Parts: sequence; structure tokens; C-alpha cells
Amino acid sequence: QVQLVESGGGLVQAGGSLRLSCAASGSIFSINAMGWYRQAPGKQRELVATTTSGGSTNYADSVKGRFTISRDNAKNTVYLQMSSLKPEDTAVYYCNADFRKTAWGRGYNYWGQGTQVTVSS
Repeated sequence: QVQLVESGGGLVQAGGSLRLSCAASGSIFSINAMGWYRQAPGKQRELVATTTSGGSTNYADSVKGRFTISRDNAKNTVYLQMSSLKPEDTAVYYCNADFRKTAWGRGYNYWGQGTQVTVSS
């Protein structure tokens, strides 16, 4: 059984900061990409930021320069440092991971349960 457990969401004023964490646990041999996505009410889920095991990162244009994704491979944990938050950043933020359970097995893609981020104006 594999779980992705997110933490760190909450209510913050515009201009403030929050740090999200997502820890992967269970039958994991290796994790390739980990990332964050978000879904606002009435909108589709969208990519926020991703990072690979090699350290490459990718950001949505809307968060570049304000959000930073980082990863602790030893802890199978990914972080999202969010700064200069805007009301339009309000959404449920979901963690995502691509991983293998064995060295030669197929890949899996799992989602976390989501954590609410609310930015007040």
C-alpha cells in the first residue's frame, strides 16, 4: 500500500507565505517525478510545479518567481514553498508521484488527498 500524505495548507492573507509538504510511504522502490497540482472551484485541475529525481523542475507560468518546489529523496518527500500569495492561488492542492514498487516493475501514478489553501484579499 502506498500513500501520499500532504500537510501545510491553511488560510493566509494576500502577500503571505505557506509551505506544503507531501510524504510518500509504503511499498516504494523508487520515485521519478513528484509534483503539485491544484484545483479551484469550478475549474480543472492544473499543474503547479513538478520535480524529477535528478532535480529538474517545471513551473506553471502563473507561479514562476513566487513558488519553489524542492524534494528530499531520502525521505520521499516533496515541498512547495509558496510566497507572495494571491487570492487566485486559492485552491485544493494535490500531491502527485510517479514511482515503481520494484526495480523492474511497471510504473504507478498516485495522488494525495489534497490540502486546502485559501488566500484572503
